[in-house]
Amino acid sequence: MEHEGKLILTGTAASGGVARGKVKIVQGIQDTPSFEEGSVLVTRITDPTMVMMMNQASAIICDIGGITSHPSIISRELGIPCVVNTREATTKLNEGQHVIVNGTTGEIFLA
Repeated sequence: MEHEGKLILTGTAASGGVARGKVKIVQGIQDTPSFEEGSVLVTRITDPTMVMMMNQASAIICDIGGITSHPSIISRELGIPCVVNTREATTKLNEGQHVIVNGTTGEIFLA
């Protein structure tokens, strides 16, 4: 899947692949009922309470984290793209925005 949008955010590539989806800003387990399958999970950092949402996500983007952090490991196990250490994903991305996540290069594009 080639990106056709504008580069809007970069971070550390944590799990390879490219996915497209609608941004869902997640604060914690309380967001589980409103999380739609195929959405891009955007959060400060994932934790074990978010695994159900992670299973439904097309990709994961986090403000913090490294290649051995929770979101990185779980996304590799799930086989979905993940970009961590963006520093500002939760403030720069908007709920419902369509993005393309490149987990191989660590780049996020406006779809």
